[in-house]
Amino acid sequence: MTRHGHFTLGGENPPKSTYYEQGKFGRLFPMLPPFATDTPTVRNALMELGKKGGIMDAADEMDIVANPNLARDLITDPALNVTNPNNPALSAGMTFLGQFLDHDITFDPTSSLERQADPEAIQNFRNPLLELDSMYGSGPGASPHLYDQSVGGEGIKFLVRGIPGAAAVSAGGFARFDLPRNNQSTALLGDPRNDENLIVSQLHVSMLRFHNAVVDHVKGDLGLTHPGEVFTEAQRLVRWHYQWIIVHEFLEKTVGKPVVDDILADGRKFYKWRNQPFIPVEFSVAAYRFGHSQVRPSYRSNFGPTPADINSQVFKLIFNDSLPDDPDPNDLRGGKRAPTRFIDWQTFFDFGDGNVRPNKKIDTRLSTVLFDLPGFAPGDVQSLAQRNLRRHLTFGLPSGQSVAKAMKLPVLDAIHLDDLKPLNLHNRTPLWFYLLREADVEEDGKQLGSVGGRIVAEVFIGLLQGDALSYLKQDPGWTPTLPSATAGTFEMTDLLRFAGVVAPL
Repeated sequence: MTRHGHFTLGGENPPKSTYYEQGKFGRLFPMLPPFATDTPTVRNALMELGKKGGIMDAADEMDIVANPNLARDLITDPALNVTNPNNPALSAGMTFLGQFLDHDITFDPTSSLERQADPEAIQNFRNPLLELDSMYGSGPGASPHLYDQSVGGEGIKFLVRGIPGAAAVSAGGFARFDLPRNNQSTALLGDPRNDENLIVSQLHVSMLRFHNAVVDHVKGDLGLTHPGEVFTEAQRLVRWHYQWIIVHEFLEKTVGKPVVDDILADGRKFYKWRNQPFIPVEFSVAAYRFGHSQVRPSYRSNFGPTPADINSQVFKLIFNDSLPDDPDPNDLRGGKRAPTRFIDWQTFFDFGDGNVRPNKKIDTRLSTVLFDLPGFAPGDVQSLAQRNLRRHLTFGLPSGQSVAKAMKLPVLDAIHLDDLKPLNLHNRTPLWFYLLREADVEEDGKQLGSVGGRIVAEVFIGLLQGDALSYLKQDPGWTPTLPSATAGTFEMTDLLRFAGVVAPL
C-alpha cells in the first residue's frame, strides 16, 4: 500500500538552493565535505576506535562460564554497571521500539561496507513512511501468507502461533504467542530483521495482536461488518495510534519535549524535500544509530511461573557468539521457538509496578556483546562500532563539527574529544561518535543532544508530515480514541494492554 504525497515548505516555488533533489536515500547537508579522505590511515584509525577492547567498549564482565548467573548479575549488581551506566530516563523497551521503527522506514538488502558515496544510488526497499508496511506487507491481497485465512480471521487478521509449553512456564498459565514460522523456523513476516532478536520479535508479535484486537474493536464497538471496510478502519486506527506513540512518547523521551513542540509549532529547518520524503544518510548511518549505545548486555526476558522467585525469572545475554546454534540457545537471538522464549513486557515498559528496567545511557560506550556479533563468516567485521564507523567513509559523511556549524548549534569543546587525539579524529570527528559524545556531554546520556536530537526529531516528524494518510497530515489535532490509562493520550503500555500480551504478575 504505497502512498507518496507531494509536500514542500516555504511556498510553491522555493529557491532551488533550498532543496536537494533526492531519491529514497539522500543528504541533509549535500554541500558539506566528507569528514576525511578514505585512506589506509583513516580506515585504520576508525578500526582502532571501534575495536573490541578499545575506547568504545564498555568492558562488561563476559565470563558466563565462571559466573553462570552473569546475565542476572549484570542487571542486579550495581558494581557491574560502573563502566556502562544505566539511563534512569529511558526504559529498556525503548531501544527495541526504536529498532522496530527503523525497520519500518528503511530496508536495503543490497548494502555493503564497500565504497558507495552516492546515497541516491541505493534502493530503499522499504517505503520511507511510518505506515507499518514491515508488518502489513502489501496487504491481505498481495501478502496473504501473513494473514489468518481461517474462520474468524477472514483474511484480515494477522496469523500468529501459540508457543507450545509456554503456558506451563508463564505466570498464571498465561498464553504466549510467536511469529508464524515455516518448517525451517523462518518467520513469515514483512521484514525478516524483526526476527533478529527475541525482544523485537515479540514486539512484532504484539503489534500483530494489537491489529487483531483493533479488528475486533471495529466490529464490536464501531459496528462495521464488511471485511474490506473493517480492515481499512482497523489499519488506520493502528497506524494513527502507533504514530502518536512515535511523536508523543518515543520522540519526547528521546530528544526532549521542547524540541518536538518547537518542530510541530514552527516547522522543520533542515529536513526538506521537493517531491517526496527521503531517508537522509546523516540520519540512517549516524544519528539514528544512537540506539546501539542503549543496548544492555543482558535482559530479563520473563518472570517464569513464579515471578516473586528470582530463580524463576529468565535472564540471558542479548547475544553470545560463543554459543552453538541450538534450538533454544542461552541468549536472546531470534529465529527460535521454545517454551521460555517469550517476553514479559513489565521489564521493558513502565506499568507502574516497579518491575521496569532501564536501558543504557546514550554515550560513546557500547555493551561488550556488540563487539562480537554472531552470524558472521570468519574474517568478517564482528564489531558493531567498527561497522558503523566504516560506513562514514562508505557514504562520505561530514564530521560532527561541520554539521553542528551548518545547523548553527553549539559545537563540542575540544576538551570533550581529547581521547580522539591519538587517532587524529578530534577535529574531524565521525558524526555517529560525535552525536553520542554530544548526548553524554549535554544531557548526561539521558537523551540526545542538540544536533542529534534535532536531526532525529525532524526526520520522524517530517516523514509523518510527508505522508498523505498520517494523522499529522490528515488531522494534526487528532487525539487517540482507544482505551488508555490517561485520557487523551496513548503509550506503549496502553498498546500492549489492548493487544492482550501483558501477563498479570
